[in-house]
Amino acid sequence: MKTRLLLFFVLPAVLLGISFSAQAQNTSSDAHLSGTLLDSSGAGVPNVQVTAQLGGEKNAQLWKVRSSTDGSYSLSLPPGRYHVSFERSPFVARDFTIDLSPDQQRQLDLHLELEPLSSNVIVTAQAEPTLAEQTTAPVSVISKEEIDQRQYVGLADALTFATGIAIGRTGPEGGTASVFLNGGNSNFTKVLVDGAPINPPGGAVDFSSVTLDNIDKVEIVRGAESAIYGTDAVSGVIQLFTHRGETRVPEFSIYGEGGSFASGRGGAQLSGLLGAFDYSVAGSYFQIDGQGPDDDFLNRTLSGNFGYSFSDANRIRLTVRNNDSIAGIPGQTIFEPPNLDQRYSQHLFVASGRWDFATRKHWRHQISGAESYTWQANDNPLQSFFATDPNAFCPQTNPAAVPTTEFCDFPGNSHFQYNRANVTAQTSYLISNFGVTAGYEYEVENAFLTSINVPHARRNNQAGFLDFRYRPHPRASLNFGGRAEANANFGTRIVPRAGASLILLYGKGFRGDTLFRIFYAQGIKEPRFDQIYGDNFGDFGNPSLKPEASKTWTTGIEQKLLSDHIRISAEYFSSRFYDIVTFAFCSSTNNFCNLTFPVVPSGFGYFFNTDIARARGLNLAGETRFTSWLNLAGNYTYDDSLVIKASNPFDPTELPGNRLLRRPPNSGSLTLNAAFRRLNVTLGGYFTGVRTDSDFLNLGFKRNPGYARFDLSGSYRVSHGVTFYARATNLFDKQYQDALGYPALGRDMRAGVRYTFSGRN
Repeated sequence: MKTRLLLFFVLPAVLLGISFSAQAQNTSSDAHLSGTLLDSSGAGVPNVQVTAQLGGEKNAQLWKVRSSTDGSYSLSLPPGRYHVSFERSPFVARDFTIDLSPDQQRQLDLHLELEPLSSNVIVTAQAEPTLAEQTTAPVSVISKEEIDQRQYVGLADALTFATGIAIGRTGPEGGTASVFLNGGNSNFTKVLVDGAPINPPGGAVDFSSVTLDNIDKVEIVRGAESAIYGTDAVSGVIQLFTHRGETRVPEFSIYGEGGSFASGRGGAQLSGLLGAFDYSVAGSYFQIDGQGPDDDFLNRTLSGNFGYSFSDANRIRLTVRNNDSIAGIPGQTIFEPPNLDQRYSQHLFVASGRWDFATRKHWRHQISGAESYTWQANDNPLQSFFATDPNAFCPQTNPAAVPTTEFCDFPGNSHFQYNRANVTAQTSYLISNFGVTAGYEYEVENAFLTSINVPHARRNNQAGFLDFRYRPHPRASLNFGGRAEANANFGTRIVPRAGASLILLYGKGFRGDTLFRIFYAQGIKEPRFDQIYGDNFGDFGNPSLKPEASKTWTTGIEQKLLSDHIRISAEYFSSRFYDIVTFAFCSSTNNFCNLTFPVVPSGFGYFFNTDIARARGLNLAGETRFTSWLNLAGNYTYDDSLVIKASNPFDPTELPGNRLLRRPPNSGSLTLNAAFRRLNVTLGGYFTGVRTDSDFLNLGFKRNPGYARFDLSGSYRVSHGVTFYARATNLFDKQYQDALGYPALGRDMRAGVRYTFSGRN
């Protein structure tokens, strides 16, 4: 009996001891993964979600931990092969495959970089990427989500609905598309693709052929940015960011669509990761017959983005993009007969390479190079109409030409070829509340034009710049700097910039955070090559031209409400543009140009720096998310522009006292998006008031009527990656003109299907 009682008490104790011993042995065999997560300044990054999962096992257990305030983390894991990921918005997510053996102590320290494609990270406004609330210049972002929801095809379509922008199109698809940012001229905005400028030297980008294929984000900086980007950034900068591969199992999509005006479009995109190498390639084809004679358009786009990471602080990247387009140009068919054979071709190629690396904890360096090539040709071989008025000096040269009273179609052709290449080196010293960037840029510009007196025009420029960021308090961010630009034509100019952003109030609930910004900067734009070396119809270029310039300042406030479900902003801007280049006609008897020639021509033209203008006004923007599936966004711009001085107005609309050409005083947009389960529907409306314009045909038209246009788009995700989509542009078939005499495209309805194979890690 006593023996049985002894066994009854002792045996369970022995078994329990054996169990604890085995458990202790198993625990002691666990591996330990730990490390510290730092940002680019060397400060710890808190609240990073660290996740580890056994590889090769379905529904395997997850181990999770968040980094502490100093960026440290620690995990105890059974031995095995793990997929470990590090995630926290707006930093670039990182993931690794790690083998852990029993009792191993593994140290994994990382530098986390801000994700440049995030809407909460701004790359263009300062020399180094920064959080949106810390930028001092006003910025708008067009996200990948917005591009997909609204089914934008061209960049001009997306910019139409952006804050502070007016679009001028000389006709429908393929007509020259110009952008006026915060009241500045169309050549006052610098346009970048992954850091590479695509403006012709001193000129404006024609947005008609620039598509959004393979683009994940567009940043629009309002205000002069010549202190960072040099010439051409007089009223702002627009930058496009190409998609990057993110998944080890590749992502692939292909689409096709068709619709009104015999339009057809198709394309494909492939992206992914191969070890430390990421890639994204895309191509598209679009054509449309148009709504009248000689109104067709064809556009082809190829794009690629490739990167390789030697380590988390040593990376290289190469991006390339090519746009080819050809369009029929019927002309101002509202006033004159259509041109039946004029063709406009444009080839735009851009490539950039960049090496980012670190040498010490707080030192970051970047060496980059870029090249862009623009080729434009305007060919008009036959006369489509002629003037019966003998004083018009337009005799009939084509038996099939249509007679008119005074309008004339002058046959001819012109070809323009531009090339610009640059190399930039910059170094940054970054700590938690302070950063400084110093850089040097060397640029070579070339032009081969039919309208200049030299076969090859060339300009070599160089510049040095400094950019400082300082956060004296967690609520305050200061940014200031400047650039010394040494241009081969106008010499050396120094342009400064300075700004501040301040969180006036941290809040939650009904009244959220209140953010205040103020920004001042100066901008410059180099003269065009034809203005310096001009030799067109007996005119002369002026090698002594100064750069066109601006002084701009903005101030604004941003308020969040209802637990950040509502965000509204108000921004006041004021810009003064001076030394604007103008053109004057002179003669031997009335030598207004005040020039001395060995033999004075009977008549000639000359370029001068004389004109002065201003633009000031208000930008309002707001966004509200009623529920998780319903969103409303809108903006309004009041632009009080004025011609202050114009010594030699080319047209009566350019006389002092008039508003600047094609810049409406009132414009805005409103967009409603509903995304419910598999269905996504977006209704967008854009309006513009009456604006100053000219027919440039001496008909006396000086005003372009306002209009309102509505677009509707929708998509339905069926299953297995298949999505059907459709859109209607100019839904109510509004008859309007963005530029006088050039009718816009009528109701344009298209439908298509897209197949997407979603990548994964």
